[in-house]
Amino acid sequence: MKVDRNFFLGKKILIYGLGKSGISTFKFLKKKSDVYLFDDNQRINQKLINFNQLLKTNFDRIIISPGIDISNCKLSSFLKKNFSKIYTDLDIFYSIYRNTSIAITGTNGKSTTAKIFHDVLIDQKRDARLIGNIGNPALSEKKISKKTFFVIEVSSYQLDYSKIFTTKYAVILNISTDHIERHKSLTNYINAKFKLLDFQTRQSFAYVKKNDKQIIKRLNKTKFKQKIYKVDTSSLNKTFDQLNNTYFTSNGNKENLSFILKIASKLKLNSTKLIKTLNNFKGLKYRQQIIFKNKNLTIINDSKSTSFASSENILKNYKHIFWILGGIPKKADKFQLSKKECKNFKAFTFGKYHKQFKKIIGNKIKLKKFNNLKEALSEVFFEIKKKKFKKNTIFFSPAGASFDSFKNFEDRGNYFNQLIKKFINEN
Repeated sequence: MKVDRNFFLGKKILIYGLGKSGISTFKFLKKKSDVYLFDDNQRINQKLINFNQLLKTNFDRIIISPGIDISNCKLSSFLKKNFSKIYTDLDIFYSIYRNTSIAITGTNGKSTTAKIFHDVLIDQKRDARLIGNIGNPALSEKKISKKTFFVIEVSSYQLDYSKIFTTKYAVILNISTDHIERHKSLTNYINAKFKLLDFQTRQSFAYVKKNDKQIIKRLNKTKFKQKIYKVDTSSLNKTFDQLNNTYFTSNGNKENLSFILKIASKLKLNSTKLIKTLNNFKGLKYRQQIIFKNKNLTIINDSKSTSFASSENILKNYKHIFWILGGIPKKADKFQLSKKECKNFKAFTFGKYHKQFKKIIGNKIKLKKFNNLKEALSEVFFEIKKKKFKKNTIFFSPAGASFDSFKNFEDRGNYFNQLIKKFINEN
């Protein structure tokens, strides 16, 4: 769908959902269009359109926040009737700015990959901006020039509602079962991810994981216009041999790195500066983040983990692991490791969803049950003292959503860090 720069300007627009992206969209459009606001939370600090008045108003465009599920919200019937008018802040962004940009999605690793690539561009003296699901909302960026390069992390929720958003470079890192409670089926979830490729032109480039069954299956169903690179994430080039960063030793981070190196080659980036950036990369908070390390103990905070797939990469790469998991397991999630691969670790669940975790994992590993995270950690430290292995790893990778006990994964990760400080000082 081709649109001009005036597609959203001078129009009657409803913005539904006033989180970060909704507020930034309002600030961007308020002097350019006739803008109305609505949020299910009526106590929000903005002047909202009355519900009954909204139903009688004929809007030209509806901008919806990605966190809203149109099947389960206050405006559900209204949105379904007006589905053709629904767009996202990314659609507005694309209609206004036609800058070179890269959009990165995938079930796991998209935040990390986006951050690494942004750091790489900055160190190459590019005017790079990190936006989307990570960084600033797309429409909050200022002082944009023709040379500004956007690195955009996009979720399936954002893509699901987008109708015109596209980028010159698109990345799908991997696909495994996720967000089925929202998308209703794995097929719908995959189709949302593939909008990145569906909307690209002949002048675009796409990068996908070569040995991902779901990605290859979907590629075989459609004839795409753009050049598609299938990235072999099991084989890294010579650049990897020059790295001296333990962060890239796990399979998941090696996969992320494979994409970075492939795209860097395409953009002809300076290899010396690239190596320096990669060696300095420390990882993102609460994403496989090493928060403590000595000769006997490594502690990894992976609070961002909300699925088993995101935990499995680390579990394969370390020995004597004490794995702590908990939260709300995702619908249709699967634990792919074999019973033999589980011999390297012990597992501890916290919270009220022990039975669900046990059902998913089956008899592959015995799970010890605890009421809360503090109790689970107490047992872990007790067992480490008792076992007296030369090297131990505490791996906090919940494999479930945080909303049972915490505001978000950051809140959960911060609480874990506080507990660790206390336990380390006591031990």
